[in-house]
Amino acid sequence: MWYLLYNSLLLLVSPIILCVLLAKQRCRRGLPQRLGLRAITRHLDANGFSTCIWIHAVSLGEVVAVAPLVRELRRRYPDARLVVSTVTETGREAVEQRLEGVAEHRYAPLDFPWVVNQAIEELRPNLYVFVETELWPNLLRSLWQRQIPSVLVNGRLSTRSFERQRLPVIRGFYRTMLNMITRCLMQSERDAQRMIDLGADAARVNCTGNIKFDQPVPQAAAGGRVVSKEALGFTERVQLVVAGSTHPGEEEAIVTAYQSLCETFPDLRLVLAPRHIERAAQVEQMVVAKGLAVSRRSVGSSGAMTGTGPRVVVLDTRGELALLYREAVVAFVGGTLVPVGGHNLLEPAVWGKPVLFGPHTDHCAEVAALLLNAQGGRIVPDAAGLAQGLRELLSDPATVNRMGQAARQVVADNQGALQRSADIIAALLPARGPSTEGQRRQRSERSLGHSERR
Repeated sequence: MWYLLYNSLLLLVSPIILCVLLAKQRCRRGLPQRLGLRAITRHLDANGFSTCIWIHAVSLGEVVAVAPLVRELRRRYPDARLVVSTVTETGREAVEQRLEGVAEHRYAPLDFPWVVNQAIEELRPNLYVFVETELWPNLLRSLWQRQIPSVLVNGRLSTRSFERQRLPVIRGFYRTMLNMITRCLMQSERDAQRMIDLGADAARVNCTGNIKFDQPVPQAAAGGRVVSKEALGFTERVQLVVAGSTHPGEEEAIVTAYQSLCETFPDLRLVLAPRHIERAAQVEQMVVAKGLAVSRRSVGSSGAMTGTGPRVVVLDTRGELALLYREAVVAFVGGTLVPVGGHNLLEPAVWGKPVLFGPHTDHCAEVAALLLNAQGGRIVPDAAGLAQGLRELLSDPATVNRMGQAARQVVADNQGALQRSADIIAALLPARGPSTEGQRRQRSERSLGHSERR
């Protein structure tokens, strides 16, 4: 009954879904494949792949989170086919940049029964892994009916989602769906208990921790580009505030806070990295309207420039933010001054930088609490609070150093989720037999021949 109702509603709203996806540039390119209109090459077991693991990550943030796990699966299963699906174009780019030679990309199917069934038949996965509670009822049901194990990794449930899913009208449906998931690997005890409260079998729920703590320290930006003060047009004496993953409403507050500090700290410069880089022109116009010199990382400077370089840089390139935090004296992480729920607080913490963020941290509540408890991070309520927090830190290098070391220690103390998650996943996969280089070459040749015949 639940699935009949769900699919009836899905068909009813499908025109709206398609219009929304067509309207979003970052979702438009993969739409034919998401609708099952563009087939992908089928690789059967007989053609050289003893195992196929399908990993689903919605967009950029989820790909960044799961990339170390994908690499670990490649290490453990060198002959397996690893497929990472995403919804957005930014997700595709992240897969191709971060997992080149490790996994292939495809766009995730929309959750219509005939589309997900086609995707499963094409991929023939031995295991489906999905990141952070991306639950699709028809997909999970189709996998369950075929006895293909599914694993939720790095799972979390925000307060808003938890309260919504507890509503009596959908709780029964949600319980049915959760019990089709083989294992739920959650970020925190709070998340694990919430899954159990919603109806998941407690024996299938584990608190494995947040695999974002296991992210390797970035060594190079996407494409091997250099990301430094000099590359941005700044001298070495400049102090950088890097505001990452920002949203509308936040950039204005950040620039206002920055303006209030310029007279006291003449060598202070600001980098704004909007969460969605297609908004870069809009952010640039806002900075110009406030009377500040500004440049965009991808196209150079615009507006009135001073002899010492631009005061504000809009980072409108992909794959550089995590590395650029290294150059900051203090970092601010967005999605927190506005009710979005927050983004990756660990990216600046891994470099030993004090982390400032707003009060809206529901998507990263555990990490925020750890940083606050260790005094490696601070909450700033608004533009005035951000200005005050920056003023205090810029005036006190010793506190900056102490907070930075505390933030880095938080990362070190909470690592290990990657290996715990990989061990549980490995228990659900076929045992890996010995393989010689010659066997691998033969499988590769057979697979190539099959592809050419198609």
